[in-house]
Amino acid sequence: MKLLIASDIHGDYKRAEEIHRIWLDGNFDHLILLGDLLYHGPRNDLPPFYNPKKVIPILSEMKDSIIAVRGNCDAEVDQMVLPFPILDEKREIEADGKKILLVHGHHEIDTTGFSVVMSGHTHIPVLEERDGVVFLNPGSTTIPKGGSMPSYAVWDDGKITIISLDNGDVVKEWE
Repeated sequence: MKLLIASDIHGDYKRAEEIHRIWLDGNFDHLILLGDLLYHGPRNDLPPFYNPKKVIPILSEMKDSIIAVRGNCDAEVDQMVLPFPILDEKREIEADGKKILLVHGHHEIDTTGFSVVMSGHTHIPVLEERDGVVFLNPGSTTIPKGGSMPSYAVWDDGKITIISLDNGDVVKEWE
């Protein structure tokens, strides 16, 4: 299975276009969106290419392949304009025999029974194993924090890679 994983687009249509291009070029089974799709939130500065209305058709084109969870900046009104579900606080999927939990990351979660937990929220890429569970945060496509750069992740047959959106460099890998 091949998954494209992104989080925290925050209404930046240029970054949404880049994710769309990667999607088209990559032969992915699903696009995993870990929340905060359209709104930038009151704690963040406006992204450079902030235009949620332009993000809507970009994401909508991939609607049949998107698996999304609700971020702390996502609202019911966002669901009214997006043709795929975004209001689930968590989703469970399976890929390559691994049980995966998808969350945004702003609430406490029970990871019991999961091999992998994917979350966003912090805008900082993380890829580490703790107590037999792999934790992935692809970072933010739009508003990176903690000295990181804009990034996304790829799951390819169980191998996870976090990649810089700016230059394509590998940030972190796990097999």
